[in-house]
Amino acid sequence: MRIQRAVETGEGRMNRSLASWGLAIGILLGASAPARAAPPAAPVYEIEAIRYATIPGFPLSGLVAGADPSRKIDIAMIYWLVRGGGHVILVDSGFYRPQFFKTWTVKDFASPAEALGRLGVKPEEVTDVIITHMHWDHADGMDLFPKARIWLQKDEYVYYTGPAWQDAKSHGGVDPDDVLALVKANIAGRVSYVDGDDREILPGIRAYTGGKHTFASQYVTVPTVSGTVVLASDNMYLYENLDTHRPIAQTLDAASNLRAQDRMRTLASDPRLIVPGHDPAEFQRFPTVAPGVVAIR
Repeated sequence: MRIQRAVETGEGRMNRSLASWGLAIGILLGASAPARAAPPAAPVYEIEAIRYATIPGFPLSGLVAGADPSRKIDIAMIYWLVRGGGHVILVDSGFYRPQFFKTWTVKDFASPAEALGRLGVKPEEVTDVIITHMHWDHADGMDLFPKARIWLQKDEYVYYTGPAWQDAKSHGGVDPDDVLALVKANIAGRVSYVDGDDREILPGIRAYTGGKHTFASQYVTVPTVSGTVVLASDNMYLYENLDTHRPIAQTLDAASNLRAQDRMRTLASDPRLIVPGHDPAEFQRFPTVAPGVVAIR
């Protein structure tokens, strides 16, 4: 019995010794293992608003629901240049085709491709074009940037390349030439679909839906040194929409549009960083960096 207990005790000591050695080796191996790399931080972008034209005498009641129809405004035609992380991005692309000059009085026009030259950017240097919606004054210029990948909501693409044309009343503001240009870009493999709400398009840049300016219009948030900027585009025409809590006059769902504006307040670091689609005051609120160009900061 005593011999057996001695043997068991010896075995126990040996097991404990082996366990200790195993623990020590594990600690050493753990200490020598390379640390996991942290995920790369999202780029911090720079944003410039570029005014490439003016449409004078536009009725304010066509922009702000319930506004006095006698009020007029010279609306700014704008797109936005976003740079950072190796990307040269346009949010919207302006217009240039001749049919629009027959329908609208346009002043101080510069082709969206030429307007980029004010900041030393060439059209072929644009890497991405984010189309907020398919209206002519935001989507017409997409084919001016031959190397850019085009981003828009999948539902917007499907609707305006298909069902919208079954009813003459369901594609107002969308031009056939722009639809054809979009389809051609898709055939060339240059279109990416944004599939729904709160989606990251590019590092740190997110797209949101709900403004209902068109079937599936979107707006985007962009991280900058000043905080998160919301580029609302036509989901909020003017600062007056936000300041008076009134929906845009041209929306498929006024309640949804107001909810989107309320959401923009939660997404932006500061309300002053919510940027409307056509307000000339944008060019007084931010510092000028070139003729017709301000830095959003």
